[in-house]
Amino acid sequence: MTHSPAPEAEPVLRVGNASGFYGDRFDALREMLTGGPLDVLTGDYLAELTLLILGKDRRRDPAAGYAKTFLRQLEEGLGLAHERGVKIVANAGGLAPAGLAAAVRALAERVGVPVRVAHVEGDDLLGRRSWGDGVLTANAYLGGAGIAACLRAGADIVVTGRVTDAALVTGPAAAHFGWGPDDLDALAGAMVAGHVLECGTQATGGNYAFFTDHDPRLLRRPGFPLAEIRADGSAVITKHPGTGGVVDLGTVTAQLLYETGGARYAGPDVTARLDTVRLTPDGPDRVRISGVRGEPPPPTLKVGLNRIGGWRNEVVFVLTGLDIEAKAELVREQVADALGNGDGPNTPPAEVRWELARTDHPDAPTEETASALLRLVVRDPDPDAVGRAVSGAVVELALGSYPGFHVTAPPGKGSPYGVFESAYVDATEVEHLAVLPDGERVSVPTPARTRPLESVPEPVDDLPAPLPTGLATLPAPLGLIAGARSGDKGGDANVGVWARSEGAWRWLAHELTVDLFRRLVPESAELTVVRHVLPHLRALNFTVGGLLGEGVAAQARFDPQAKALGEWLRGRYADLPEVLL
Repeated sequence: MTHSPAPEAEPVLRVGNASGFYGDRFDALREMLTGGPLDVLTGDYLAELTLLILGKDRRRDPAAGYAKTFLRQLEEGLGLAHERGVKIVANAGGLAPAGLAAAVRALAERVGVPVRVAHVEGDDLLGRRSWGDGVLTANAYLGGAGIAACLRAGADIVVTGRVTDAALVTGPAAAHFGWGPDDLDALAGAMVAGHVLECGTQATGGNYAFFTDHDPRLLRRPGFPLAEIRADGSAVITKHPGTGGVVDLGTVTAQLLYETGGARYAGPDVTARLDTVRLTPDGPDRVRISGVRGEPPPPTLKVGLNRIGGWRNEVVFVLTGLDIEAKAELVREQVADALGNGDGPNTPPAEVRWELARTDHPDAPTEETASALLRLVVRDPDPDAVGRAVSGAVVELALGSYPGFHVTAPPGKGSPYGVFESAYVDATEVEHLAVLPDGERVSVPTPARTRPLESVPEPVDDLPAPLPTGLATLPAPLGLIAGARSGDKGGDANVGVWARSEGAWRWLAHELTVDLFRRLVPESAELTVVRHVLPHLRALNFTVGGLLGEGVAAQARFDPQAKALGEWLRGRYADLPEVLL
């Protein structure tokens, strides 16, 4: 059933973002409320790692489990939002959305601001079934329908637990324009806009591959983004006038590719076809998103599971000057001897990893630039195996190892590490609840139409013609002709690569194959790598299965969230046509 928009519905809904993660710029909420007109202000506080942190908080204090920063931001933001008629929607409720809603009401009473507070719950599935040993959190990714129900009931502030990041935008848009579950194209358009907004200043020049194209003064303090959404789901991405940063085709493309996979981008409300997205300039710091097609969502919901995986310890040895490789070999042998090989009284940790980073330079003008870093990481289910046994072994080498022996920090006793896993449950098994401002608990139905998620074949007919054969080439960094942005999804990584010219796109589409990607990223050689093609964006999206091991909390890799994987790829040399350089 399609809902009708309220008679007074404005033709454009202005939705802003004030947080891309738990710990983002504290002043952003005030800046967004005072910087220009807004209808809704959203905040994304939940990452996979955040829920592990909140799970540990809840284990220590059953009343904890929400993002306390949000509450502190509201101390001045509540009055500003009320004065300007701006509704606030945030997933800062974490594991305790009801607790945060109560705290917001108490704050509103204390500061004398009359606001109607609602919340969304039902995502917490920890006690609903057995998820295995050690699981601290089990949360289903809900959609925006619960948020929409709260707003339709007159809520000024809606706090949620685990919803998809884009749900913070699809919910308000559905409530404003009267969309129902069958308005798939409109929902998909808002979902794409929500994905662009969700990481805050990554859409306005933050973490941007071609940052050197812009005045550095613009990028010192990028403004947060907002989307002007219309009734058909199309949107313009922009920012408040006079704020820092930049919004252009490149910054929006980069964020569109961030932490996505194939052409079908699935959510609980709708599956958006990223291969239909069209971006066009719409004036200074304005990019229009249009043409997005939507399909029914999958019949299942993703469930994020966090558990304690074991204990880890880390020591970084500093190797300076000459004979770096020999020094590294000596200390590796000494530590291995001290930890034992299992034959004697000592048993080494279950996992011992060494990595030598050659940050040293010959004839260096400073000691720091003359030094390399040798990183030791140990992991084991037993805290004793990575604690005193490791720290003692390292400390005892202080006067009997390689010349110049020292470490970046004293070795500690080890710490627990987390593991993130994904599971899937039938959407009908999850009780999605909207708790309205008057306390009424409304069950949110699952979409009647669903479609199992399937991959999209590579669009051969939509690929550009290859460049002429026989062109002269030069070995050069890939980043000279392509941008990239990368991120994590559990233990997998994605790298989105896009071209800024038609010639570069013709090269990328035909030459940056899975085989070449594996050669440029040797870590992926034995892993499953899938290439997805998005012709309208002149982009490729590579997913690399298992690159990050057990996820960011496990810290199994030097860059555990693959944040710089795209920049490493851009720095790798490939044989590029001279005409593109």
